Amino acid sequence: MPKESAGILLYRKRLSRLEVLLVHPGGPFWARKDAGSWSVPKGEYPADEEPRLAAVREFREETGYTPSGKFIQLTSIRQKGHKTVHCWAVEGHFQPEELVSNTFEIEWPPRSGKSKEFPEVDKAAWFSIPEAKEKINERQVSFLEELERVVDQR
Repeated sequence: MPKESAGILLYRKRLSRLEVLLVHPGGPFWARKDAGSWSVPKGEYPADEEPRLAAVREFREETGYTPSGKFIQLTSIRQKGHKTVHCWAVEGHFQPEELVSNTFEIEWPPRSGKSKEFPEVDKAAWFSIPEAKEKINERQVSFLEELERVVDQR
């Protein structure tokens, strides 16, 4: 059965410009990757958890911030590897310098027999939509485009 993830696309309007908050994955594999590696804060959830609540939980675990307000459900996508990602947009005012992420442990360096702990998310930043389209995982670009349409209609 394909895996499912849920996430939050936090946005704000700054000087009439729409900006979104994206996160960069932590750990050695992502350390030198930038364009195409950023993402909405998201994560997998069990079948018995409501997806929107999972999205809020994952956002909090990855950033230390709990989004609240009017949640706008965006059209789900399928990423490479066939994972379905459900996403909600919500307006918010997170400060990236206050990022507090949960961690994971892996063997590092490889085949060393030693474990090392890394943050699941090593940085967060606000981006304009054109900047975000360069930074975000290519399959998530549709979230940005849909958010632009929804916010323009409001």
